[in-house]
Amino acid sequence: MFTIFRKEMEWGGRKLVLETGKVARQADGAVMVTMGGTCVLCTVVGAKKPKPGQGFFPLTVNYQEKYFAAGRIPGGFFRREGRPTEVETLTSRLIDRPIRPLFPEGYMCETQVIATVLSHDLENNPDMAALIGCSAALTISGIPFLGPIAGARVGFIDGAYVLNPTITQLEESVLDLVVAGTQEGVLMVESEAKELSEEVMLGAVVFGHEQMQPVIDLIISLAEACAKDPRDLPPAAYDRATLTAKLSGIIGDDLKDAYGETAKQIRYAKLDKMKEKALAAIPAEEMAAEHVLDAIDVMKYDHVRAMILDTGRRIDGRDTKTIRPIVGEVGFLDRTHGSALFTRGETQAVVVTTLGTGQDEQIVDALTGEYREHFMLHYNFPPYSVGEAGRMGSPGRREIGHGKLAWRAIHPILPTKEAFPYTIRVVSEITESNGSSSMATVCGSSLSLMDAGVPLPRPVAGIAMGLIKEERGFAVLSDILGDEDHLGDMDFKVAGTDQGVTALQMDIKITSITKEIMQIALGQAKEGRMHILGEMAKALTGAREGVSQNAPRITTIQIPKDKIREVIGSGGKVIREICETTGAKIDIEDDGTIKVAAVDSAAGDAAIAWIKGIVAEAEVGVIYVGKVVKIVDFGAFVNFLGSKDGLVHISEISKERVGKVGDVLTEGQEVRVKVLGVDDRGKVKLSMKCVDQATGEDLSVKQDG
Repeated sequence: MFTIFRKEMEWGGRKLVLETGKVARQADGAVMVTMGGTCVLCTVVGAKKPKPGQGFFPLTVNYQEKYFAAGRIPGGFFRREGRPTEVETLTSRLIDRPIRPLFPEGYMCETQVIATVLSHDLENNPDMAALIGCSAALTISGIPFLGPIAGARVGFIDGAYVLNPTITQLEESVLDLVVAGTQEGVLMVESEAKELSEEVMLGAVVFGHEQMQPVIDLIISLAEACAKDPRDLPPAAYDRATLTAKLSGIIGDDLKDAYGETAKQIRYAKLDKMKEKALAAIPAEEMAAEHVLDAIDVMKYDHVRAMILDTGRRIDGRDTKTIRPIVGEVGFLDRTHGSALFTRGETQAVVVTTLGTGQDEQIVDALTGEYREHFMLHYNFPPYSVGEAGRMGSPGRREIGHGKLAWRAIHPILPTKEAFPYTIRVVSEITESNGSSSMATVCGSSLSLMDAGVPLPRPVAGIAMGLIKEERGFAVLSDILGDEDHLGDMDFKVAGTDQGVTALQMDIKITSITKEIMQIALGQAKEGRMHILGEMAKALTGAREGVSQNAPRITTIQIPKDKIREVIGSGGKVIREICETTGAKIDIEDDGTIKVAAVDSAAGDAAIAWIKGIVAEAEVGVIYVGKVVKIVDFGAFVNFLGSKDGLVHISEISKERVGKVGDVLTEGQEVRVKVLGVDDRGKVKLSMKCVDQATGEDLSVKQDG
């Protein structure tokens, strides 16, 4: 019934298996990838014809995790997988970015790639299996694809690179780097590092690229056995060379004039007029408008790239290494816990830090189990930031990806939760954009966190690098503009401190780049980062002493484990009463650590005193101030230490004989008592007659003297 093709190899100390022909046979390509005990089904389907008037390549990549893969039932009310999680969205982007440049120009058929995690051994991360599987499925599908590619994760443990570290090993690693590429070179890098040098980062990229080569060979071996016949590429929609030659005579001078303007808005206005002129000169009956606009884009692409390579001059007049003017401001907003306004050229971010308690931690229901996250960084990109009117909605893939990149850049230098027991949320609102708003977010986040009093050891800055590469040479560009990103061959983002790199992300739009280019880009990025850190230091050089007066103060105390139940009370009654009465927030951990948070210091002090009263033990010989809570024939019960009561026997009330307790004491009366002893059942014996009720003096000591 099945015609199964299977290829396997040992890779990084575990078995990697590619299998096709048994599952999802109606897809154009379907490969089951098994790495260790993790299994991912990868499928690809491409439409046979493009939709009429289709002017772009509609590629979608969806990575999805099924909870049954780890033997879990999803949380939430519906108990089923819902909208994509952050991990699923980021992994979808991780697969999309290296495969997208490898579809040939002119291929416009809708293509969908789906990777589904079917089994997870909780040790081997499924993202690399998914990337490899999607590459293999595309390679055997017959769909035009200039692959195959492969990917590898690289760790750095005890000074040595580790191929595809397990989830457990990653906890020990100072590097988590993912690299994808072809046989010729690297296409994509994504990483988080603990202030590593540029040399170590480059070495990790090279190591990962070398180690993925056997996997590419394995995919080729599978394709040689079972790949479908390649599809024919559709014929060109128009003669581009003829049309661009004609347009050069119509708008060639206008194009040069527009790119002579260094201001974005003026340049865009001239380019819009140029397009109108071209469309008027070439009527729709002669050539479709979309073809004219496409040819104009080609002319812009060629002109800008030639200008940079031939003259070293960029769109806004800078040379290849100059960074745009930078202004950093802190304390930008009065009522927030920390805020910064970071402006670099025409890119600007308002970044705000909010400090919360353990109750504000994000609960993440992941395939590997539920966990809590105490650092969140959210990135928003409203349409007004680029002078457009657009739809407002929930964060898209780009916003989630940019936010995670900034998170990776900041995360390695955050203080530990023990040293700084706050939940931290950073929000970056992009208010202007013309090139690398994600790196502006990194710089603004660093300033905002330090303004909030988060004790960062060093500030973090980020820079975006670009590349123009032709047969006659290449140019690496520092601090790229949006147009340079669009018209260039590389988007290379590096973030870090003056000590080293904390995050690196690279996307290549050509088939690959060389080690030499990466080395130059990293060195140039370091120079730019140091310059940006110097400009940021003009606003703030380090974290402020203490948190904002608007932020909660968190005080940590320790109580015996056996006292936790008393502080919580039956059904949480006691802790709820403390919070409602004082206004403080209280977090209790299993080891007896209690964190009391309150904006008002008096509220925090009151809550701490209340808790200490509950857990305190009565000390024999110590005098306390208490309150009579109950009168009985044989004495009075006095509440003297938190919720603790003790008995003052009728004989211990006064030196004089007391006939009736009610004649001497009343409920609610404040008295001074001395602890005489505690019996084996925890009952406390108190005395009033040993204490001067007016002064609190210990009369028994006086008598002994």
